Amino acid sequence: MSTETLHNHDSLNAHDAHGHHDAGATKVFGFWIYLMSDCILFATLFATYAVLVNATAGGPAGKDIFELPFVLVETFCLLFSSITYGMAMLAMNRGETSKVTAWLGVTFLFGLAFICMELYEFHHLIGEGFGPDRSAFLSGFFALVATHGLHVTSGLVWILVMMTQVSRRGLTKTNQTRLMCLSLFWHFLDVVWICVFTVVYLMGAM
Repeated sequence: MSTETLHNHDSLNAHDAHGHHDAGATKVFGFWIYLMSDCILFATLFATYAVLVNATAGGPAGKDIFELPFVLVETFCLLFSSITYGMAMLAMNRGETSKVTAWLGVTFLFGLAFICMELYEFHHLIGEGFGPDRSAFLSGFFALVATHGLHVTSGLVWILVMMTQVSRRGLTKTNQTRLMCLSLFWHFLDVVWICVFTVVYLMGAM
């Protein structure tokens, strides 16, 4: 193979690598745009809740129904899941496929525990007669918390998909980009939940 041919081959490889990098960066940027739209959605739900929080229609207020110790455990489940996802990203940067899958599995379990506890809370409240149809306050509460829960559930499905993809195909450029987008999504949900915990539960229990 001539020197010119080798040079052309190297140039094509460099161009392909650069193209993969640009495509990945574009996808991550596009996902940031999606997250900004999600911020608008949650901001609207927070504003709605703030307007309706005192409209209890003679029913219970937050301080009457919220169990802070229970919600605190729920919160720590989601916080720990962000830590374990961070460990998965560190393993990805080191090219450790099996550890990425393992840490994603641990993240999934923490997220699943969070969702199970949230469903238990909803079941308990509705069983006590404090469903979303009881008052405007409870309608705002269920709308905000359930929307966040649906996002977490979507994230759990995404984690399962990524565990399958990484196990079968390894840490390809495409999978790395998807893992980075999922990381942004998961940490975003963590930040939103901290706001929910502070505004809804802590302030509501005062």
